[in-house]
Amino acid sequence: MPLRSHGSLSLNRALMGAGLVDRVQVTLFPVITGQTGLDPIFQGASDFDLELIESRTLDGHIQELTYRPTPHV
Repeated sequence: MPLRSHGSLSLNRALMGAGLVDRVQVTLFPVITGQTGLDPIFQGASDFDLELIESRTLDGHIQELTYRPTPHV
C-alpha cells in the first residue's frame, strides 16, 4: 500500500531506518537561505545511497527528483 509522508521528520527517519522506504522524492526550490535556513532535515539519520529514477521540471524553475534509497555500506 503506498504511503506518502511530507511533514513528520521523525516518522520519515524511522521508516528509512527500518528499510521500509522504496522511493524518496526531493523537490528543489532555487533559493539560498543562508540567513534563515534551518538544520538539515535528515540530521542524525543513517546514510543512504540514492539512485535517481525520475525527474521533472515544474514551472521552469522547480526540480522534482525521485530516488530509490539503499543503505550505504
